[in-house]
Amino acid sequence: MKEKPAVRASIPRSAVVRAAAVAAALVTVAAGLGVRSAASGDGAKYAGDALYTVLIHALVVLLVPRVRPLTAAGAALAFSWAVELAQLTGVPAELAERSAVARLVLGSTFNAPDLLWYGVGAGLAWAVHSLLRPGRSLARS
Repeated sequence: MKEKPAVRASIPRSAVVRAAAVAAALVTVAAGLGVRSAASGDGAKYAGDALYTVLIHALVVLLVPRVRPLTAAGAALAFSWAVELAQLTGVPAELAERSAVARLVLGSTFNAPDLLWYGVGAGLAWAVHSLLRPGRSLARS
């Protein structure tokens, strides 16, 4: 007896990807808040840096659902580095004095090790995104 192939869901793939990106962003924010409430010092700070880039990766996927994992990770890393390097100008520090949102998004003080931890976050986001793509593996992303 032949089995009928499963009927594909009528939900567009981009909607599924966007929903997953929103879920990833929420989990990332929750993880960041959890790390900050449970830990302190350099460990919490650098975990926050990595999670910042993971969040940016999720937002890139939300905006461009067909983006490749490496492209999304590269964009998230470039954005994170640009924000960190902008801190050398003093503009983010000035904006942070006026707005809590600016302080959260832009930070205020340049810290060179942050650049490395943004790379760690981009690498983790790339790996997870690659593994979640249907029919893909880390070797082919």
